[in-house]
Amino acid sequence: MAAGIALAAAAGLLRRRTRLPRSIHPVFAGAPLLIAHRGGGALAPENTLAAFRSAVDDWAVDMIELDVRATADGECVVLHDATVDRTTDGTGPVSGLTLAELKRLDAGFRFTPDGGQTFPFRGRGVTVPTLDEVLTALPATRLTIEVKSADAQEPLFDTVERHAAADRIVAAGMHDADRQLFHRHAGAVSASMEQVRDFIIARRFGVAGLLPLRADTVQIPEYHGRHHVVTPGLIRALHARGLQVHVWTVNDVADMRRLLTWGVDGLVTDRPDALSALLGELYGRPPSPGHGGAAAP
Repeated sequence: MAAGIALAAAAGLLRRRTRLPRSIHPVFAGAPLLIAHRGGGALAPENTLAAFRSAVDDWAVDMIELDVRATADGECVVLHDATVDRTTDGTGPVSGLTLAELKRLDAGFRFTPDGGQTFPFRGRGVTVPTLDEVLTALPATRLTIEVKSADAQEPLFDTVERHAAADRIVAAGMHDADRQLFHRHAGAVSASMEQVRDFIIARRFGVAGLLPLRADTVQIPEYHGRHHVVTPGLIRALHARGLQVHVWTVNDVADMRRLLTWGVDGLVTDRPDALSALLGELYGRPPSPGHGGAAAP
């Protein structure tokens, strides 16, 4: 009996502790956020400085989402896929190429805005950027940086620390196995898919308050296969824990409008032009330069 009472008391204490909401990290100020997916991959070659500069200069995005991998010589480069085949004129795994070899590739070679009729960035010197180049080129821009392989963690955090950029970086990694060094990051952290899965399951059984969720934001798709993940109820439950909710990758304006109505804190999109216009309509966001607004100072 005494043991049962003690266990119940401990569970109650844990429940009260874990239900305390986290304070919102300053990197998420100004929600709902316009987050350019890979820099806005529908408008410019994804994960390149050309896309990142356009996202900032033309569409005044609040944040850029990008992906990092490690080269054969341990450099942190911005590239989503395990190989260079889909986005460049080269072939082979990123991990099997040195930075010098990657820099010889045309990262604008395959981008086409019209289904293959034109390739406006071919031969224009668009290369695979290093994270160092991105942080140098965009010294004030907020970034979500997703680790695509565990070996990218050390060069990622070394670079962030060298630039003293932790306060504007959200560290993300889809799987726990790729996040063993995330304790090094002094800034905000996005939850892993395993953490999100466990929270959703715990919520179904009414014990989500007992589950530790050491993150500042949850960045998830609305659907996972046939499963509808993001709902108004889930958004409320995550907000109750002090977590921001960012949904990816949302390119349809009707979907953007609905999710914003539900109360999400940010949308990750390939179409920053469309989301910028919608945020202007719904919230009075000033027109971006790409829509004829004033350029940023």
